[in-house]
Amino acid sequence: MARDRHNDTDPKFLAVDQAVQRLPGTFEHSLDHLLTAAIDLSSFDARYKNDTTGAPDYLPKTLLQVVLFAYSRGIVSSRAIARACEEHVTFIALCGDTRLHFTEIAHFVSRSGADIAPIFAAVLATCDR
Repeated sequence: MARDRHNDTDPKFLAVDQAVQRLPGTFEHSLDHLLTAAIDLSSFDARYKNDTTGAPDYLPKTLLQVVLFAYSRGIVSSRAIARACEEHVTFIALCGDTRLHFTEIAHFVSRSGADIAPIFAAVLATCDR
């Protein structure tokens, strides 16, 4: 009988270099680059008016990255997106290891849906080129 190595599939605490998870040539790398350097996100800034009062809010870029990456993978439920941000290494890298609550994701999508659609189309068109 063959002696096989034991494959330990129990959960482990792994150190993750978030920048390395966004490999050049992948959709998540392109998404990060486009939302950082090429696409104007100033339309989202008007919604966030907590300069002097209120709790700090998530960056619109972070929420957009997570939501658009999830949509590209067929994940549309805000609960499933929030769970992916806790369990999936690429999502963890995109959200900067921030614990996004599903209600914040749902609220962002519901109030920004009209602004998200053209950005997603621009990202996909750029990636297609």
